[in-house]
Amino acid sequence: MTAKTALITGITGQDGSYLAELLLQKGYQVHGIVRRASTFNTHRIDHLYSDPHDPGARLFLHYGDLTDGTRVAGLLEKVRPHEVYHLAAQSHVRVSFDEPEFTGNITGLSTTRLLEAIRAIGLPCRFYQASSSEMFGATPPPQHEGTAFHPRSPYGVAKVYAYWVTRNYREAYGLYTVNGILFNHESPRRGPTFVTRKVATAAARIKAGLQDELYLGNLDARRDWGYAPEYVDAMWRMLQQDDPDDFVIATGTSYSVRQFAEHCFAHVGLDWRDHVRFDDRYLRPSEVDDLVGDASKAERILGWRPTVRAPQLAGLMVDAELAALPQTTTADIPAMAVP
Repeated sequence: MTAKTALITGITGQDGSYLAELLLQKGYQVHGIVRRASTFNTHRIDHLYSDPHDPGARLFLHYGDLTDGTRVAGLLEKVRPHEVYHLAAQSHVRVSFDEPEFTGNITGLSTTRLLEAIRAIGLPCRFYQASSSEMFGATPPPQHEGTAFHPRSPYGVAKVYAYWVTRNYREAYGLYTVNGILFNHESPRRGPTFVTRKVATAAARIKAGLQDELYLGNLDARRDWGYAPEYVDAMWRMLQQDDPDDFVIATGTSYSVRQFAEHCFAHVGLDWRDHVRFDDRYLRPSEVDDLVGDASKAERILGWRPTVRAPQLAGLMVDAELAALPQTTTADIPAMAVP
Protein backbone atom coordinates (compact mmCIF):
# COMPACT_ATOMS: atom_id res chain seq x y z
CA MET A 1 0.00 0.00 0.00
CA THR A 2 1.40 3.38 -1.05
CA ALA A 3 2.07 5.72 1.85
CA LYS A 4 -0.04 8.84 2.06
CA THR A 5 1.46 12.18 1.15
CA ALA A 6 0.74 15.32 3.18
CA LEU A 7 1.51 18.96 2.46
CA ILE A 8 1.88 21.29 5.46
CA THR A 9 1.94 25.07 5.22
CA GLY A 10 3.62 26.61 8.24
CA ILE A 11 5.68 23.46 8.82
CA THR A 12 8.42 25.40 10.62
CA GLY A 13 6.01 26.69 13.27
CA GLN A 14 5.01 25.09 16.55
CA ASP A 15 2.04 23.15 15.18
CA GLY A 16 3.70 22.34 11.88
CA SER A 17 6.70 20.74 13.55
CA TYR A 18 4.58 18.56 15.85
CA LEU A 19 2.28 17.60 13.00
CA ALA A 20 5.24 16.66 10.80
CA GLU A 21 6.53 14.42 13.59
CA LEU A 22 3.14 12.75 13.96
CA LEU A 23 2.66 12.13 10.24
CA LEU A 24 6.18 10.75 9.79
CA GLN A 25 5.53 8.37 12.69
CA LYS A 26 2.42 7.22 10.84
CA GLY A 27 4.41 6.47 7.68
CA TYR A 28 3.46 9.53 5.62
CA GLN A 29 5.65 11.28 3.11
CA VAL A 30 5.59 14.89 4.31
CA HIS A 31 6.11 18.03 2.25
CA GLY A 32 6.34 21.48 3.80
CA ILE A 33 6.21 25.00 2.41
CA VAL A 34 8.75 27.43 3.84
CA ARG A 35 9.37 31.10 3.15
CA ARG A 36 12.60 32.11 1.47
CA ALA A 37 14.73 34.22 3.80
CA SER A 38 18.38 35.11 4.23
CA THR A 39 18.51 33.06 7.43
CA PHE A 40 17.18 29.60 8.19
CA ASN A 41 14.16 29.23 10.44
CA THR A 42 13.91 25.46 10.48
CA HIS A 43 15.18 24.76 14.00
CA ARG A 44 11.88 23.16 15.06
CA ILE A 45 12.15 20.49 12.35
CA ASP A 46 15.92 20.09 11.98
CA HIS A 47 15.78 16.83 13.92
CA LEU A 48 13.33 15.43 11.33
CA TYR A 49 15.23 16.43 8.23
CA SER A 50 17.50 14.21 6.18
CA ASP A 51 19.24 14.77 2.85
CA PRO A 52 16.57 14.53 0.14
CA HIS A 53 19.02 12.43 -1.90
CA ASP A 54 18.73 9.74 0.76
CA PRO A 55 16.47 6.98 -0.64
CA GLY A 56 14.76 6.77 2.75
CA ALA A 57 13.99 10.48 3.04
CA ARG A 58 10.31 11.23 3.72
CA LEU A 59 10.42 14.93 4.61
CA PHE A 60 10.80 17.46 1.80
CA LEU A 61 10.76 21.26 1.95
CA HIS A 62 9.74 23.66 -0.80
CA TYR A 63 10.11 27.42 -1.00
CA GLY A 64 6.78 29.10 -1.45
CA ASP A 65 4.91 32.35 -0.85
CA LEU A 66 1.24 32.03 0.07
CA THR A 67 0.53 35.41 -1.52
CA ASP A 68 1.50 33.90 -4.89
CA GLY A 69 -1.43 31.86 -6.20
CA THR A 70 0.53 30.58 -9.20
CA ARG A 71 3.27 29.17 -7.00
CA VAL A 72 0.71 27.62 -4.66
CA ALA A 73 -1.01 25.88 -7.55
CA GLY A 74 2.31 24.69 -8.96
CA LEU A 75 3.34 23.12 -5.66
CA LEU A 76 -0.01 21.36 -5.26
CA GLU A 77 0.29 19.99 -8.81
CA LYS A 78 3.86 18.83 -8.18
CA VAL A 79 3.30 17.21 -4.78
CA ARG A 80 -0.29 16.00 -5.35
CA PRO A 81 -0.89 15.40 -1.64
CA HIS A 82 -3.63 13.23 -0.19
CA GLU A 83 -3.96 15.68 2.71
CA VAL A 84 -3.28 19.41 2.97
CA TYR A 85 -2.85 21.01 6.39
CA HIS A 86 -3.03 24.79 6.15
CA LEU A 87 -1.38 26.08 9.32
CA ALA A 88 0.57 29.09 8.02
CA ALA A 89 -0.61 32.50 9.17
CA GLN A 90 0.40 35.79 10.71
CA SER A 91 -0.74 34.34 14.03
CA HIS A 92 0.20 36.94 16.64
CA VAL A 93 -3.02 38.67 17.73
CA ARG A 94 -1.39 41.83 19.07
CA VAL A 95 0.75 42.22 15.93
CA SER A 96 -2.36 41.95 13.77
CA PHE A 97 -3.45 45.39 15.00
CA ASP A 98 -0.16 46.82 13.71
CA GLU A 99 -0.20 44.82 10.47
CA PRO A 100 -3.91 44.40 9.61
CA GLU A 101 -3.55 44.30 5.81
CA PHE A 102 -0.69 41.81 5.90
CA THR A 103 -2.63 39.68 8.39
CA GLY A 104 -5.70 39.66 6.16
CA ASN A 105 -3.65 38.69 3.13
CA ILE A 106 -1.72 35.87 4.78
CA THR A 107 -4.18 34.61 7.40
CA GLY A 108 -7.34 35.04 5.32
CA LEU A 109 -6.75 35.11 1.57
CA SER A 110 -4.11 32.37 1.55
CA THR A 111 -6.90 29.91 2.34
CA THR A 112 -8.77 31.00 -0.78
CA ARG A 113 -5.65 30.61 -2.91
CA LEU A 114 -5.11 27.05 -1.70
CA LEU A 115 -8.75 26.02 -2.07
CA GLU A 116 -9.11 27.58 -5.50
CA ALA A 117 -5.95 25.83 -6.67
CA ILE A 118 -7.25 22.50 -5.37
CA ARG A 119 -10.57 23.07 -7.13
CA ALA A 120 -9.00 24.23 -10.42
CA ILE A 121 -6.54 21.33 -10.55
CA GLY A 122 -9.22 18.82 -9.59
CA LEU A 123 -6.97 17.49 -6.84
CA PRO A 124 -8.75 14.77 -4.82
CA CYS A 125 -7.26 15.73 -1.45
CA ARG A 126 -8.55 16.46 2.03
CA PHE A 127 -8.03 19.99 3.35
CA TYR A 128 -7.57 21.14 6.94
CA GLN A 129 -8.02 24.81 7.82
CA ALA A 130 -6.46 26.00 11.07
CA SER A 131 -9.30 28.05 12.51
CA SER A 132 -9.05 29.78 15.87
CA SER A 133 -10.92 30.45 19.09
CA GLU A 134 -10.16 34.13 18.45
CA MET A 135 -13.08 34.01 16.00
CA PHE A 136 -15.44 33.87 18.99
CA GLY A 137 -13.91 36.99 20.52
CA ALA A 138 -16.49 38.77 22.67
CA THR A 139 -19.07 35.96 22.60
CA PRO A 140 -19.51 34.65 26.17
CA PRO A 141 -18.11 31.20 27.02
CA PRO A 142 -18.34 28.31 26.72
CA GLN A 143 -17.91 28.35 22.96
CA HIS A 144 -18.75 25.41 20.67
CA GLU A 145 -19.22 24.73 16.96
CA GLY A 146 -22.57 26.54 16.90
CA THR A 147 -21.49 29.63 18.84
CA ALA A 148 -21.74 32.95 17.00
CA PHE A 149 -18.50 34.64 15.97
CA HIS A 150 -17.58 38.11 17.28
CA PRO A 151 -13.88 38.61 16.52
CA ARG A 152 -12.03 41.39 18.33
CA SER A 153 -8.84 41.67 16.27
CA PRO A 154 -7.76 41.76 12.61
CA TYR A 155 -6.39 38.26 13.20
CA GLY A 156 -9.77 37.01 14.41
CA VAL A 157 -11.53 38.69 11.50
CA ALA A 158 -9.15 37.07 8.99
CA LYS A 159 -9.71 33.67 10.58
CA VAL A 160 -13.50 34.11 10.31
CA TYR A 161 -13.08 34.79 6.58
CA ALA A 162 -10.89 31.68 6.19
CA TYR A 163 -13.42 29.61 8.15
CA TRP A 164 -16.32 30.59 5.93
CA VAL A 165 -14.46 30.22 2.65
CA THR A 166 -13.45 26.71 3.76
CA ARG A 167 -17.08 25.86 4.44
CA ASN A 168 -18.14 27.49 1.17
CA TYR A 169 -15.81 25.34 -0.93
CA ARG A 170 -17.14 22.27 0.87
CA GLU A 171 -20.75 23.21 0.23
CA ALA A 172 -20.35 24.71 -3.26
CA TYR A 173 -17.87 22.30 -4.83
CA GLY A 174 -18.07 19.19 -2.68
CA LEU A 175 -14.45 19.42 -1.55
CA TYR A 176 -13.40 17.57 1.58
CA THR A 177 -12.61 20.57 3.78
CA VAL A 178 -12.67 20.86 7.56
CA ASN A 179 -12.18 23.63 10.09
CA GLY A 180 -10.32 22.80 13.28
CA ILE A 181 -11.36 25.52 15.71
CA LEU A 182 -8.43 25.20 18.08
CA PHE A 183 -8.32 27.06 21.35
CA ASN A 184 -4.95 28.24 22.67
CA HIS A 185 -2.39 25.47 22.59
CA GLU A 186 1.15 25.89 23.79
CA SER A 187 4.45 24.04 24.16
CA PRO A 188 8.19 24.67 24.54
CA ARG A 189 8.19 25.29 20.77
CA ARG A 190 5.83 28.26 21.07
CA GLY A 191 7.19 31.49 19.59
CA PRO A 192 9.12 33.56 22.16
CA THR A 193 6.78 36.58 21.90
CA PHE A 194 3.63 34.63 22.85
CA VAL A 195 2.62 35.19 26.45
CA THR A 196 2.95 31.61 27.73
CA ARG A 197 6.45 31.18 26.33
CA LYS A 198 7.40 34.68 27.46
CA VAL A 199 6.32 33.91 31.03
CA ALA A 200 7.95 30.47 31.11
CA THR A 201 11.22 31.88 29.76
CA ALA A 202 11.22 34.71 32.29
CA ALA A 203 10.56 32.38 35.23
CA ALA A 204 13.51 30.20 34.24
CA ARG A 205 15.84 33.14 33.59
CA ILE A 206 14.90 34.90 36.84
CA LYS A 207 15.51 31.68 38.75
CA ALA A 208 18.92 31.47 37.10
CA GLY A 209 19.71 35.10 37.96
CA LEU A 210 19.76 36.21 34.32
CA GLN A 211 16.99 38.80 34.61
CA ASP A 212 14.92 40.42 37.35
CA GLU A 213 11.57 41.51 35.90
CA LEU A 214 8.91 40.51 33.38
CA TYR A 215 6.60 43.04 31.73
CA LEU A 216 3.08 41.95 30.77
CA GLY A 217 -0.16 43.57 29.66
CA ASN A 218 -3.65 42.38 30.58
CA LEU A 219 -3.31 39.90 33.45
CA ASP A 220 -7.07 39.31 33.67
CA ALA A 221 -7.55 37.82 30.19
CA ARG A 222 -8.60 34.19 30.51
CA ARG A 223 -7.78 31.45 28.04
CA ASP A 224 -8.35 27.76 27.53
CA TRP A 225 -4.75 26.55 27.26
CA GLY A 226 -3.91 23.06 25.98
CA TYR A 227 -0.83 21.17 24.83
CA ALA A 228 0.10 21.50 21.15
CA PRO A 229 1.17 17.86 20.48
CA GLU A 230 -2.27 16.69 21.58
CA TYR A 231 -3.96 19.23 19.33
CA VAL A 232 -2.15 18.17 16.14
CA ASP A 233 -3.42 14.64 16.78
CA ALA A 234 -6.92 16.11 16.61
CA MET A 235 -6.07 17.71 13.26
CA TRP A 236 -5.10 14.34 11.83
CA ARG A 237 -8.21 12.66 13.22
CA MET A 238 -10.44 15.21 11.49
CA LEU A 239 -9.12 14.23 8.07
CA GLN A 240 -9.64 10.50 8.71
CA GLN A 241 -13.44 10.75 9.01
CA ASP A 242 -15.78 9.55 6.27
CA ASP A 243 -17.45 12.94 6.01
CA PRO A 244 -15.91 16.41 6.48
CA ASP A 245 -17.04 18.47 9.45
CA ASP A 246 -15.85 21.25 11.76
CA PHE A 247 -14.64 20.68 15.33
CA VAL A 248 -13.75 22.70 18.41
CA ILE A 249 -10.59 21.45 20.13
CA ALA A 250 -10.14 22.64 23.72
CA THR A 251 -9.67 21.52 27.32
CA GLY A 252 -12.87 23.07 28.69
CA THR A 253 -10.92 24.90 31.42
CA SER A 254 -10.08 28.57 31.81
CA TYR A 255 -7.08 30.25 33.45
CA SER A 256 -6.05 33.90 33.54
CA VAL A 257 -2.67 35.18 32.44
CA ARG A 258 -2.11 35.99 36.12
CA GLN A 259 -2.76 32.36 37.10
CA PHE A 260 -0.47 31.04 34.37
CA ALA A 261 2.31 33.33 35.61
CA GLU A 262 1.66 32.18 39.16
CA HIS A 263 2.05 28.51 38.13
CA CYS A 264 5.25 29.19 36.16
CA PHE A 265 6.95 31.10 38.96
CA ALA A 266 5.75 28.72 41.68
CA HIS A 267 7.31 25.87 39.68
CA VAL A 268 10.74 27.37 40.43
CA GLY A 269 9.90 28.43 43.96
CA LEU A 270 9.30 32.11 43.23
CA ASP A 271 6.42 34.50 43.87
CA TRP A 272 5.30 36.02 40.56
CA ARG A 273 4.27 39.24 42.32
CA ASP A 274 7.91 40.00 43.10
CA HIS A 275 8.86 40.03 39.41
CA VAL A 276 5.89 40.78 37.10
CA ARG A 277 5.34 44.40 36.09
CA PHE A 278 2.57 46.00 34.02
CA ASP A 279 3.25 47.66 30.64
CA ASP A 280 0.33 49.15 28.72
CA ARG A 281 2.22 48.74 25.45
CA TYR A 282 1.13 45.09 25.54
CA LEU A 283 -2.57 45.93 25.73
CA ARG A 284 -4.77 45.37 22.66
CA PRO A 285 -7.11 48.06 21.31
CA SER A 286 -9.96 45.59 21.87
CA GLU A 287 -9.60 42.65 24.22
CA VAL A 288 -11.02 39.14 24.37
CA ASP A 289 -11.92 38.53 27.99
CA ASP A 290 -12.60 34.80 28.26
CA LEU A 291 -12.35 31.80 25.93
CA VAL A 292 -13.43 28.34 27.08
CA GLY A 293 -14.06 25.64 24.52
CA ASP A 294 -16.62 22.85 24.54
CA ALA A 295 -14.93 19.95 22.72
CA SER A 296 -17.63 17.37 23.46
CA LYS A 297 -18.29 16.87 19.73
CA ALA A 298 -14.62 16.03 19.12
CA GLU A 299 -14.67 13.54 21.98
CA ARG A 300 -17.85 11.92 20.69
CA ILE A 301 -16.91 11.68 17.00
CA LEU A 302 -13.11 11.77 16.90
CA GLY A 303 -12.45 9.99 20.17
CA TRP A 304 -10.19 12.89 21.13
CA ARG A 305 -9.75 14.25 24.63
CA PRO A 306 -7.03 16.38 26.24
CA THR A 307 -4.84 15.25 29.13
CA VAL A 308 -2.64 18.34 29.76
CA ARG A 309 -4.09 21.54 31.19
CA ALA A 310 -2.60 24.90 32.10
CA PRO A 311 -0.94 24.00 35.45
CA GLN A 312 0.87 20.99 33.97
CA LEU A 313 1.62 22.95 30.81
CA ALA A 314 3.27 25.73 32.81
CA GLY A 315 5.55 23.22 34.51
CA LEU A 316 6.68 21.45 31.38
CA MET A 317 7.33 24.74 29.58
CA VAL A 318 9.41 26.10 32.46
CA ASP A 319 11.34 22.83 32.66
CA ALA A 320 12.18 23.13 28.96
CA GLU A 321 13.45 26.68 29.49
CA LEU A 322 15.56 25.57 32.45
CA ALA A 323 17.05 22.76 30.39
CA ALA A 324 18.07 25.30 27.76
CA LEU A 325 20.15 27.17 30.36
CA PRO A 326 23.35 25.12 30.90
CA GLN A 327 24.22 26.93 34.12
CA THR A 328 20.87 26.06 35.72
CA THR A 329 20.21 22.98 37.80
CA THR A 330 16.76 21.77 38.77
CA ALA A 331 17.67 19.72 41.84
CA ASP A 332 16.33 22.33 44.28
CA ILE A 333 13.17 23.17 42.29
CA PRO A 334 10.01 21.94 44.03
CA ALA A 335 7.63 19.72 42.10
CA MET A 336 4.51 21.57 41.01
CA ALA A 337 1.30 20.47 42.68
CA VAL A 338 -1.18 19.29 40.05
CA PRO A 339 -4.84 19.71 41.00
